[in-house]
Formats: sequence, C-alpha cells, structure tokens
Amino acid sequence: MTTILALDTATEACSVALFHQDKITHFDELSPRTHTQRILPMIEKLLSDANLTLAEVDLLTFGRGPGSFTGVRVGVGIAQGLALGAELPVVAVSNLLAMAEQAFQQRGVENVVALIDARMNEVYFAQFHRGHQGWQAVVAEQVCSPERAIAQIQPAENLFVVGTGWAAYPQFAQAELAVILSDITLPSAQFMIPLAQKAVAEGKTQSAFEIEPVYLRNEVTWQKLPHKR
Repeated sequence: MTTILALDTATEACSVALFHQDKITHFDELSPRTHTQRILPMIEKLLSDANLTLAEVDLLTFGRGPGSFTGVRVGVGIAQGLALGAELPVVAVSNLLAMAEQAFQQRGVENVVALIDARMNEVYFAQFHRGHQGWQAVVAEQVCSPERAIAQIQPAENLFVVGTGWAAYPQFAQAELAVILSDITLPSAQFMIPLAQKAVAEGKTQSAFEIEPVYLRNEVTWQKLPHKR
C-alpha cells in the first residue's frame, strides 16, 4: 500500500491527509458545524495538489470515533461512500489513539491519557502504552464521568495528557495527578496514517460494508448499510 488517504470529522476539527511517495501532506481546519461542506472539497484539493485521483489511492483510513455524534456519522458516511466508489480497503482508527500517536510522533511519549469532552459531565477516555508491539490499551475506551476517569488512571512514567477533556472539567486539575499536560487537544488525520500502515501490515483492513462508528454511548444507534446484515 503506497498511497493512503485519511480523513476525520469526529470532533470540532476537520482534517484530511495523504501519504504518497513516502511523504504526508495534510489540511486541518476548525469547522465544528461545517464538516459536511468542507470535507469533500478538502479531499479534492489534497488529491489535486498531488496530481492524483481517488482511483489511484490504495487505502482509506478515517476517524471512527469517539467524538460528536454528528461528526462521527459524517466521517463514517464519507468514508463508506468513497471506499465503495473506488473499491478501497479501509482502516478505522480510534480518535483517542490518533492523539496518542501524535504525542508519540511529536514528543516521543509512550504513556498517554486521552480525553475528549463528551458533554453532559462526561468524557471519552482511554489510557494507552506504547511498547515493542505498538500501542496497547491500559484502560479501555469508554465514556464516563471525570471522577470515574480519575479513579481509573494508572500511574506511569511521563504520563502525557491529550484531548479537550482535561481542560473541560476542573475535577482533573483538582485531583493533582502526576501527569504532563499537552497542547494536543484534537485529533488530526495525518496521525492516523502510521496506525493504518500498521493495520495493513497485520492484515487488519475492512471493506466499506464492515465500517461502523464508535459512539461509546449506548443510547445512540447506527443504521448499517442495507447490504450489511
């Protein structure tokens, strides 16, 4: 797989990235209410700048959540449409893990707490450790109260915090946890590419029909494609 297209609309950020000829190019915007208008033009511009068409892409990767319900739905829908139209294999990437990957790429960090503000006094939360085999979940992805997240955070050397969740709730600062706060607040599609490459190497790709969003909140349901049982 030499050419990978990545997209993400799961949070306030809207981002696309392209891996082609061993180089990553990307566009990132803050557009919390205009994802549906912005994402396809951004993809078209990215491909045009690289003198590529969608048919020349080998793999599609995207942020499958967690994040805002609307944003996750938009991302999954666009990914399905593009993958079906171009018959592309797909890798769905956790938005929480994408921020952990960014921390590793930019800071060399191997212990990460990822928190996205889920509103309603809750956060999307996970803790990760990067070892020889790549990222492993120390605490599995979940939606929970800040207090519940604090109770589950495992002490670790140079524990790095990413995402919007920490600043959204004063309970985290009041807990006086031994962590390092970062300026990585939202996921970006460019950091989904290394995760997708690893998934490809492990044979963990999907078809468009297998794509499902990850909301974490049980009361939200997803209408699968008619072809999928």
